[in-house]
Amino acid sequence: MANLFSSFKSAMYKNYGENPGKMLVHTGVLGWILSAMAQVSAVVFNDKISKEQKSFLIPQEMADAAINIISFYVITSSFKNLASKLVSTGKLSTVKIRNHIKSKLANPTDYIGKLGTNIEKDFPEIKGDYKAFKNGVDVVASTVGSIISCNIVTPVLRNQYAAQKQKEAIARMHSNDSKHEINSPNKVSMDSYIKLASMKAPSGNLKI
Repeated sequence: MANLFSSFKSAMYKNYGENPGKMLVHTGVLGWILSAMAQVSAVVFNDKISKEQKSFLIPQEMADAAINIISFYVITSSFKNLASKLVSTGKLSTVKIRNHIKSKLANPTDYIGKLGTNIEKDFPEIKGDYKAFKNGVDVVASTVGSIISCNIVTPVLRNQYAAQKQKEAIARMHSNDSKHEINSPNKVSMDSYIKLASMKAPSGNLKI
């Protein structure tokens, strides 16, 4: 048991020890997955919900879960990756890091902010300062991405999906009603029946 826990700690440190932004993204996705499993299980094992309702609610919950997970991962990881790229190229940096680069290069403006720049690889002597700054930026970017995903993008996508499904459900209801009207025998109202009867009745007084 101790060896297993030690291996787990080593794996966690190897994957996330120097990349807390990545950890935030992955733990957020894991949270959404667990939440989705709980929601679906609540529907499946609820005896108060009929089978007909479950046949609709379960796919609905699964679709919502897919929207939540995908939008969270794509947006949050995109924010993190963009922030990491800005730091690695020097677009985002500290005064100490910039001054070090300027002291080592004759034309630092041709290096800082360029697409192929990689400060971590090119200047390993400032790895400590660089990593500390990059990790902080990654955490902020991941947090901002998760907030935008959870509070703006995901609700919009879910509302659009729900609206589309509502339109499809209404269309199916109208289609079923139309089929029912076609298949059912024609009904004649009392007023129509009286009018038809008077038109067909012979003229003159009726004698018994």
